[in-house]
Amino acid sequence: MTQTPAAKTPVSGQARAQWTVPAKHPMVTVLGSGDTLLRAIEKAFPAADIHVRGNEISATGSAADVAMVQRLFDEMMLVLRTGQPMTEDAVERSIAMLRASENGGADGPETPAEVLTQNILSSRGRTIRPKTLNQKRYVDAIDKHTIVFGIGPAGTGKTYLAMAKAVQALQSKQVTRIILTRPAVEAGERLGFLPGTLYEKIDPYLRPLYDALHDMLDPDSIPRLMAAGTIEVAPLAYMRGRTLNDAFIILDEAQNTSTEQMKMFLTRLGFDSKIVITGDITQVDLPGGTKSGLRQVQDILDGVDDIHFSRLTSQDVVRHKLVGRIVDAYEQYDSDNGK
Repeated sequence: MTQTPAAKTPVSGQARAQWTVPAKHPMVTVLGSGDTLLRAIEKAFPAADIHVRGNEISATGSAADVAMVQRLFDEMMLVLRTGQPMTEDAVERSIAMLRASENGGADGPETPAEVLTQNILSSRGRTIRPKTLNQKRYVDAIDKHTIVFGIGPAGTGKTYLAMAKAVQALQSKQVTRIILTRPAVEAGERLGFLPGTLYEKIDPYLRPLYDALHDMLDPDSIPRLMAAGTIEVAPLAYMRGRTLNDAFIILDEAQNTSTEQMKMFLTRLGFDSKIVITGDITQVDLPGGTKSGLRQVQDILDGVDDIHFSRLTSQDVVRHKLVGRIVDAYEQYDSDNGK
């Protein structure tokens, strides 16, 4: 525990390491207010004995645990040096990344500090950045490829990160417009029975895209940008017959496209444009017998040059922790029932 007078002497077979936190970093930034970060680390390494005295930290336990605890604190210090605070969530995600790397589950040179300090967009006093290794790789893929598919469960940041990259591309003049689209699939309610004009009928389907835009841009500027055509939010049916040049195009909820709609959308690609297609193949709302274009396109375009498939999992959920557990529970149920 924290602020103990002396650490235990390691017994036979145990390792011990000690390191010093530079004086320029107050210990509260390293340990968390009320030692919340330290407690999260202790919970993740119950067999290790972690002690803090002044600005000295020591860990005693198995060689593997001690090495990982020390590496974790090293990564935390790298993040803190950028001026970004560490949070309990960031500590837990760092531990998950380190363990995945240790177990051979994450190849590549990325470290937790590299993932957690990669800024995409700063807006309205907050910075949007990836929070997991798969999210970072998804964002990097958007930079490197013309067409990227982001496939994964709810809450993994597929659409939100794509929107941030679109706004970044617009602000840096890589493109001259953003086009956001969704299929207007009737999930339990029919458009014909909704009140209002056609625009008002389709608005609920597009509302999540507006919400993300309001997080990233001055809300007062959005109507002006939409009136000028710089930002367009429209149902997928409005894309037919168009060629989309010099644009960052996002197709959201792509699991609800038919195979014909998916082909139609992909062939809208024009010069100097980029497409990101997001969806969750476990949440298809299409009528029975209609094949999901997102499911099929993985077989058709896998291996095609300049097209990338990024796959996110329950480990990449950045909503409430319970969402990840819910996703896992449903996946287990489907597996047990042969779905």
